Amino acid sequence: MDNKSGKPVLAIIVPCYNEQEVLPETAKELSGALQQLISEQIIDERSILLFVDDGSSDNTWSLIEKLHTENPSVFSGIKLSGNRGHQNALLCGLLAVKDHAALSFDAAISIDADLQDDIGVIGKMIEKYRTGCEIVYGVRSNRKTDSFFKRSTAQSFYRFMRFLGVDIVYNHADFRLMGRNALEALAEYSEVNLFLRGIIPLLGFKTGIEYYTRAERPAGTSKYPLGKMLQFALEGITSFSVKPLRLITLLGVLLFAVSVAMIVYFFVRYFSGYTISGWASIACSLWGIGGLILLSIGIVGEYIGKIYLEAKRRPRYHVERFLFMQERNNYEQH
Repeated sequence: MDNKSGKPVLAIIVPCYNEQEVLPETAKELSGALQQLISEQIIDERSILLFVDDGSSDNTWSLIEKLHTENPSVFSGIKLSGNRGHQNALLCGLLAVKDHAALSFDAAISIDADLQDDIGVIGKMIEKYRTGCEIVYGVRSNRKTDSFFKRSTAQSFYRFMRFLGVDIVYNHADFRLMGRNALEALAEYSEVNLFLRGIIPLLGFKTGIEYYTRAERPAGTSKYPLGKMLQFALEGITSFSVKPLRLITLLGVLLFAVSVAMIVYFFVRYFSGYTISGWASIACSLWGIGGLILLSIGIVGEYIGKIYLEAKRRPRYHVERFLFMQERNNYEQH
């Protein structure tokens, strides 16, 4: 922290996509929490809420504009030109506060608009930051609010990522605090295929964990149905591990060993006089090997697709509008 008050200037970043039903309550709860932290002398009074509209098709941006008009010193907004996905919207908000010209933010906290994450632990996260933790993860203490299917698939995903060697925090989504040093380091990662849950641990700074109980969604619907969850999981796996490719190599070695054993077996059968062979075993072998080949080609194709997207170096997002308070005091000049 380099500001004169000794209290961190905080930005709470909220990615939004079609959140008109929950946004008014979210703004009320978060602004109340922000004012409470300011009154308790935990954060600087110039701390803000930043909503990032990820190309919503409803009235989300109109609500953000209204909030900014009514209270520009608290509510800020960024509107992306189109729907670029949760991870890109979140990155946009993080980089925006890092590069803010009028005010040097010390830390940023990212939180989803559905308010299922416990805003009551934000103060504890800031305490850990002030004791030297550059990154503080909000981690769920349990998954009681999830359905059996979502709970089992989510836990399987975390275990599978660990098996593949990906350094990922168990039961952590995107509720986290990042200090300015961490934000500066994050800006150096330029890949198009974003999986922030895997990138953040790579930064290497001192980290802390704050456990909380996740609540039910107060309104609206989840923006991560099964299809998007599977796509997100595939993104994480192929962005941070080459083990699937190595498993294909291992599978090829095993199949080669089996084929050698079968050749020996057929020679023995031939010289023993048993030359009658059934077509069923051949058909099953062909179908099995064919399926494995197609699966292997598909996995390799996923990695080639990643290389293709990275090689084009297209922008990760475009900003259509900024809603930051224009007349912010430049703290360095006072």
